[in-house]
Amino acid sequence: MRKIILTFIVLTGMNFVNAQDQNKAKSSDVKFGLKAGLNVTNMNVSGDFAPDTKALPNFHIGAFVEIGINEKWAFQPELIYSMQGSKFDMLYVEGTDVYNTENTFKLNYLNIPLMFKYNENKLFFEAGPQIGFLTSAKLKTSVEGFGSGNQDVKELFKTIDLGLGFGIGYNFSEQVGANLRYNFGLTNIAETEDGDNTKIKNSVFALSLAYKFK
Repeated sequence: MRKIILTFIVLTGMNFVNAQDQNKAKSSDVKFGLKAGLNVTNMNVSGDFAPDTKALPNFHIGAFVEIGINEKWAFQPELIYSMQGSKFDMLYVEGTDVYNTENTFKLNYLNIPLMFKYNENKLFFEAGPQIGFLTSAKLKTSVEGFGSGNQDVKELFKTIDLGLGFGIGYNFSEQVGANLRYNFGLTNIAETEDGDNTKIKNSVFALSLAYKFK
């Protein structure tokens, strides 16, 4: 009987050590990857004379590092080049003439999302903060009968944008996955002067396809 008990204790201990080793391996698992996909972006504008904005299709591309914390949780910092902006219509009055203008803000950001991921089989959920650095800002204006033109408007926007992202994804395999994420801006990106109550916040839906290297 003592031999049976001793054997049971030894086997239980071996299984526990093996489980701990496996958990440690998963916890320290680090994977590098690339991702790219479609953005549907908008700019939520408020204040005097704020136009009604419309969503704009765009793209994003970047890289990430997935760092395993345990079997369920992982931390994923990313570096993403993101094309953002929105469309809006506005009337331009010159004397007695009134022109309808079609306008498009095109803002490019270098974003750094810091996402925490929870894995449930092949499905995963993610959330985390993001900091974005504005690299360029253009305004394209089209006037019927007069054509269109572009101008640099980077001075109208702040350089740094803080946001918060939430998402859901699915891993088709250990290397290939996809996710849908929504990031909403927390800060007013409009560069305003005294008396100007304009507020602009970014809004981005991003559908991505990701590839992890072995």
